[in-house]
Amino acid sequence: MTGWVAVAGLGPGAEALVTPEVRAALAEATDVVGYIPYVARVAPRAGLALHPSDNRVELDRARLALDLAADGKRVVVVSSGDPGVFAMASALFEALEGRGEAPEIRILPGITAMLAAAARIGAPLGHDFCAINLSDNLKPWALIEKRLRLAAEADFAMAFYNPRSKSRPEGFARALQILRECCGPNRLISFARAVSTPDEAIRTVTLAEARPEMADMRSLVILGSSATRRVGPWVYTPRSAP
Repeated sequence: MTGWVAVAGLGPGAEALVTPEVRAALAEATDVVGYIPYVARVAPRAGLALHPSDNRVELDRARLALDLAADGKRVVVVSSGDPGVFAMASALFEALEGRGEAPEIRILPGITAMLAAAARIGAPLGHDFCAINLSDNLKPWALIEKRLRLAAEADFAMAFYNPRSKSRPEGFARALQILRECCGPNRLISFARAVSTPDEAIRTVTLAEARPEMADMRSLVILGSSATRRVGPWVYTPRSAP
């Protein structure tokens, strides 16, 4: 089997944040597979086939990539941010189970939305933190709520992916209410939208001031721990626990 699959993170948006390793893989690729807006970030060229698809067909995308590699193609599966963070790396390995012989597979890291947003905000993830996907497409809301409450009890800073979409606008409102109950009204929460793109917007408020409409699917939301505080325009969490 001479084909290969690379699952690559394109970073948060700016071309300058795409790693040289990912650029090199794209330059070698015969095929690029991914969600429509991520494939659109790859420049067309002779000899490169683009395979864009909808957001809810991750396993189909992964199977296509494996099938193409089995035919000898050099395939890059693109994700935004890092492919191992709520993205296509897991889907590829899930699709690989039970297939028998596997092609060469490489997972190429990228700068996550969480880390890009944290850098713009200051250092809100400077101590222990966790990341929670607020979409209930692939897990029940009861599990999301349980994890929110336990993370709050443990006093983690929290980074929230997929906070609010048009199809599920009520979930983030419920999440904010849970966080206010568990963390109190004065905890700092930052909204980072479209980080590293011309549409970038950063805003930090308290939980009492936070409103669901402050976030959308282009937003990464970071809630501080009890130790998180402001210094000038920045928000940071000290490295030592109180």
